[in-house]
Parts: sequence; C-alpha cells; structure tokens
Amino acid sequence: MTVRRQRPHPLGLPGSFGPGVAKSRATQEGGRRPNEFDRWLVRRIAVKVGQPDVAMALWDHKDAYCPTGDCRGRIVFRDRGALLSVIVSPEIGFGDAFSAGRIDVEGDLVDVLARCYRSTDRAGAVAGKRTALGRLPRPRSNTKTGSRRHIQHHYDLGNDFYRLWLDEEMVYTCAYYDTPNATLEQAQRAKLDHVCRKLMLRPGQQVIEAGCGWGSLALHMARDYGVKVRAFNISQEQVAYARERASREGMGDQVEFVLDDYRNISSTCDAFVSVGMLEHVGVQNYQALGQVIARALRPNGFALIHSVGRNRPTPVNAWLEQRIFPGSYPPSLREMMAIFEPFNFSIIDVENLRLHYARTLREWLARFDRAADTVRAMYDEEFIRAWRLYLAGCSAAFFANSIQLFQVVCAPAGNNDVPWTRAHIYPETATR
Repeated sequence: MTVRRQRPHPLGLPGSFGPGVAKSRATQEGGRRPNEFDRWLVRRIAVKVGQPDVAMALWDHKDAYCPTGDCRGRIVFRDRGALLSVIVSPEIGFGDAFSAGRIDVEGDLVDVLARCYRSTDRAGAVAGKRTALGRLPRPRSNTKTGSRRHIQHHYDLGNDFYRLWLDEEMVYTCAYYDTPNATLEQAQRAKLDHVCRKLMLRPGQQVIEAGCGWGSLALHMARDYGVKVRAFNISQEQVAYARERASREGMGDQVEFVLDDYRNISSTCDAFVSVGMLEHVGVQNYQALGQVIARALRPNGFALIHSVGRNRPTPVNAWLEQRIFPGSYPPSLREMMAIFEPFNFSIIDVENLRLHYARTLREWLARFDRAADTVRAMYDEEFIRAWRLYLAGCSAAFFANSIQLFQVVCAPAGNNDVPWTRAHIYPETATR
C-alpha cells in the first residue's frame, strides 16, 4: 500500500493517515485474528494505567480487558500497530493512533478519559507515562527562540480557526461561571471582572500584562476600569488581531500591544497580570519571571498569576506537549513559589477554579464539534480528531481532579494597602 506524501501536518503528527488509511490498516489487521499475546498486551496497558473502569477491545470487537465493577465506555484498538505504539510510548502512541483513527473511544469521550485519568492518578504520578525504555517525558526548553517557535505552533494556526469556537471576545482561558446558567460569553466577561477586582484596579493606574492572547483582558481593563495597559505577546497572529481591534474600538491611546518576550519588560506598573501564560514559561524560567515582576511592580502594587497547575509535580503529558502545546508544563503550587519566594513577595490570595475550566472546555468542545465541517475544510480529519482529543482530554483532566486552575495574587512585602476581607472580589449579586 502506498501512502501519498503530504506537506508537514500543522500539529507535527507523524503522517496524514486519514480515515481511509486507518480503515485499510484495520481491514488488513482484521485478517489476522488477535492472539493471546495481543490480549496480554491490552491487560498490561490496563495495569499500567491503574485498571480503569473502562473496557478495552481489539479489532475483533471483543473485550481483552473488562473491569470487575462498573464499566463505562470502551477503548478499541483497530490494529496491532496501534496497540504496539501505546506499549512503546503510552501517551504519544495513544494520541497519535487516536488522531489517525486507529484507536476509537465508544461512549462519552470526556467521561471515558476522566475515568482513565482517575485510575492513573491513583496508580501514581508517573503511571502510564514511561516509554518501553523506561523514559519519562520532558517538555522542551523555553528559551526566547524556543518560546517563540512553541507559541507559533499553537496560537498562529490562524485567527479564523479560533474564531469558530471561542466566545465573541476571543478569550482562550478558563471562564468564571458566577451563576449556574451563565453562557460562555457571560462567564468569560465575569472572569475578566474577577481578575480586575482581585487586582483592585483604579482609574489612571498603569498595568502590564504578560501573554495577552487576542487582547480581551487588556481592552477590558482599559475600557471598564480606566487603566492604561502595556500587553506583551510573542504570537504575531494574536498581536496583529489585538492591535486592529484596539484601533477599531478607539482604544489605541490606552492600550499598547507589544510583540516581545516577557523577559524584555522594563517599564514599571501598579499592577502586573498574566493569565494563561505560565504554562508556557517552564519551571527553569520561574525566577526570571519573578525578577521581571519584582522589577516592574511598584511598592503598593499587586500581581496576579493565573495558570493551569497540579496537586503535585508530575511529568507533562507527552502527546499534549509534542503535538498541541510544545514547551508546556502545568506546575504545582510549590513549584510556582519559585516566582514569589526569591523576591519576598507576600501571597495575598489563592483560588482554584478547576471545575470552571472543566465546564469551559466542555463548551469549547461542543462549539468545535459544531464547526467540524469548516475545520475539516481548513485542515483534515486527523487534525479534527487530534483537537477533539485535546479539548476532551483537558476537560476530563479537570473533572478528574488531576489538574487544577490556580489564581495567585501577590504583593511586595512592604505593601500594607492589602484588603482586609475578600468582599471586593465577590459582588453581592453573585450567586453560586
């Protein structure tokens, strides 16, 4: 069988298999009935990931592993190659084979993945992560050059792509559902206000934002809180979009979008904010980020860091880091303290919005699915399956309590203008 060579895949996937090739491979393998060794390999995989309450079947449609208790959903290996790829490199093998249509999930994708993540967490921080050679995944280094390349890989896929499934403000971070029936648009606006209230912004203040996305928070701070903002980002697509929007809305005098690395920030500010950037910084650069904040923040200022995190240091998901977010790493709170402790920052507030992000990702996945035909015309079926796995997998990880969403507010040690209560964060009208 000859596979037509195509241009490099936008996610760096190893080949454009497509559904036709996946079916052909499965059909070929279908002539070879699974043997006892194949079934033993499936059982070995199940043990490595903590024996989840999810069945695992081979290409003969028979379960090779079935949990003893409650069973919800099924993972189906369509060919022997997919099975072996998971044995050799569990996370990359599973992700690539799923993307290529060589592994399927029967049942709700988020629920099945969440059940697997729960069992893996129970089995230990490195369960299901070691390759056949015993190696653990490590994220790529975020040098200035590396960071720019990593960000371009994900965020420069195109504004038209992200516009298909994000909210109207193009906010690509955890929403804040301050009311049970809030829409995604309402929850994202509530998140922007939640951040601004924690920073206690006042008209006339100077704000620095590191990693500004498409500019929604910077414009919101300037428009609704009367501050001036310098926002830094290394994604050309995002900065171009943010600058055009600021000009269109007449906000050019209040907001400056700077195409530059956060490490080059040299100006001072009353408030420093970073929402959704720390995941791309790398633990080895946390002190550099802390030094930037210490250099920029005035004595009575506040800083807020909003980041995906973990309960304990855990190796990064290799497939997510290789295919979706190169250089990414979600830290524990202890690891995050490398930003604050060396510079004697006082921690003012810590909040975990884990379930808010689980719901946000569920909504993104639903919107992505509704836009699937348009995305397919832009990329291909393999891209769609990879992004469904990414969005569903992240939502599942938050539901399973294996990853967290931290907001940490700090201040210089001599700052006594700190709030006595948390009343400024929660308006009286807010309900659970």
